[in-house]
Amino acid sequence: MHPKGSKNMSKAAPNPPRPRRRRRKSPPAHLTPWRNRLHEIIFEADTRLGKAFDVGLIAAILLSVLAVSLETVDSISARHGEFLLTLEWAFTVMFTLEYIVRLISVGQPMRYALSFFGVVDLLAVLPTYLSLVFAGTQGLLVIRILRLLRVFRVFKLAQYIEQGDMLLQALRHSRYKITVFLLSVLFVALIMGTLMYLIEGDQSGFTSIPRGMYWAVVTMTTVGYGDIAPQTVTGQVVAGFLMILGYSIIAVPTGIVSAGLMQASREEQPISTQACPQCSLEGHDYDALHCKHCGAELNPGS
Repeated sequence: MHPKGSKNMSKAAPNPPRPRRRRRKSPPAHLTPWRNRLHEIIFEADTRLGKAFDVGLIAAILLSVLAVSLETVDSISARHGEFLLTLEWAFTVMFTLEYIVRLISVGQPMRYALSFFGVVDLLAVLPTYLSLVFAGTQGLLVIRILRLLRVFRVFKLAQYIEQGDMLLQALRHSRYKITVFLLSVLFVALIMGTLMYLIEGDQSGFTSIPRGMYWAVVTMTTVGYGDIAPQTVTGQVVAGFLMILGYSIIAVPTGIVSAGLMQASREEQPISTQACPQCSLEGHDYDALHCKHCGAELNPGS
C-alpha cells in the first residue's frame, strides 16, 4: 500500500521554463547590383570611374571654398557678387544631390548619416539653406574643406590614415591623464588669479577673480599679451614663479601623448582604405572579409 499523498508525489514535477534564446541579428542584406555599382563609384577609388568621381569632387570642394572666401572680400563682392552667389548655390545643389546619392548607395543610410563624414557632408550644405532664414551663415560653408580628408583614400595614401588613427588612439589612451592635467591647470589658474586679485587689485587691472584667471592662463602658456601686468613687488614675484611653472607645465602633456603614441605603435596593424557597402565606414584590415563595425561582407560580389 502506498502512503497518503504518494499518488500526488508520483506525479512528475513541471519542467522549469526554458530560457529564451536571443535572436541573432540577421546579416545585412546585400545591395542590389545598381546600388552596389553606385557604391563602388562613390565610396571606392579603385576603379577609373571611382577615382574620376573623387578627383572631380575634390576640385569642386576647392572651388566652392574659394568662392565663399572671395565673397567676403568687399572689392570682389561688389563686382562679382551675383556670380559668386550663383556659383555658391550651384555647388550647394550639386553637393545636396551627392549627399542623397550617398545615402541611397549604402545598405544602412542612418549609420552613414551619423558617421563623421556623413555629418560633415550634411553640414557642407546646410549653411546655404539656413542663409534664407538667417543672414550671414554662408561663411560657415568653409567647413566643406573638411571633406578634403577623403584625399588620403582617393590617392591611396593609406599610410597617412594609419598614422592619423595611431594619433587618435594615443589620445584615447591618454584621455584620463590629459583630463587630470587640464583640471590641475585650471586649479592653478584659479588660485593664482585669486592671489593676484588680492595682491594687485583694481589699480593694476585685476578687477575681478576671472580677470586674474585670464592673466594666469596667459602667463602660464607663455603668451604674455601685456594688457595686464603686476605693479607691486609681491605681484611680480608671484608672476615670476608662475612663468617658471608654465615652462614645466608645457612639458607634461608632451610626455603623456608620447607615452600614448608608443603604446599605440606597438598595437598598430595595417589597414586598408576600403569602405563598407552597408555602413560606409573604413579602417578595416587588409585581409578582412567582413566589416568590423556592422558585420556586413566587404566584397559581397566576389
